[in-house]
Amino acid sequence: MSRFADHFSPQAPDYARYRPTYPDALFAWLTSLCPTHTCAWDCGTGNGQAARALTAYFPRIIATEPSAAQLAQATPHPQIEYRQEPAEATSLDDHSVELVTVAQALHWFDHEKFYREVRRVLKPRGVVAAWTYTMGRVNPAVDAVVDHYYQEVVGPYWPPERRLVETAYQTIPFPFEEIEAPPFEIERQLALADLVGYLRTWSARKRFLEQNGTDPLDVVLADLEAAWGDPVQEREMRWVLPVRAGYYRG
Repeated sequence: MSRFADHFSPQAPDYARYRPTYPDALFAWLTSLCPTHTCAWDCGTGNGQAARALTAYFPRIIATEPSAAQLAQATPHPQIEYRQEPAEATSLDDHSVELVTVAQALHWFDHEKFYREVRRVLKPRGVVAAWTYTMGRVNPAVDAVVDHYYQEVVGPYWPPERRLVETAYQTIPFPFEEIEAPPFEIERQLALADLVGYLRTWSARKRFLEQNGTDPLDVVLADLEAAWGDPVQEREMRWVLPVRAGYYRG
């Protein structure tokens, strides 16, 4: 079993409240690739965002997550069975699911062990899909402050796995029959407090706090307020959503 590096438990409530959700079109497309629809596995489920979306398409979803704090934020649902387990070693039955999803979590996994588990639990011609999202964009003024915060203020505190997100998962091995994904985006209306809440969830902020005892957001908050303007004015934030998907032939 791989070592679980828990970057998110302390901010699990903020994660559940402020992290963006995924477009329904993504789940509709993934479901259309599957020959049957009895059970899906959402691994690294966090607070269950992707698992809940899958309930519109699969009667049963098994959602695994190693963090108890994240699972404590998950909303119960009659179609979802939450299990506190790592993605690399689960209690799922052999060849029991048609779809495996990984939402913004593949970069944390031991890929060789995880793919072995995927091959074990997927039915023949089942589908595995992993996605991440790029830096959110609002407007040039706000983006410049957020980029400075990301690169200069907390940049040295990102775990090394973050580089895999920056390359849109293209540098991660993906030993399946790859399927070209259509373009997907996340769109969300945010007030300034929502953006600040989202920035609080970054794992680099957690590491900065642990090592320095101060909040790195304090460095850029005044600039962010100036760039945003009226704090209750909602603005659209957009994230590009790169997806890697593939068939397991069995």
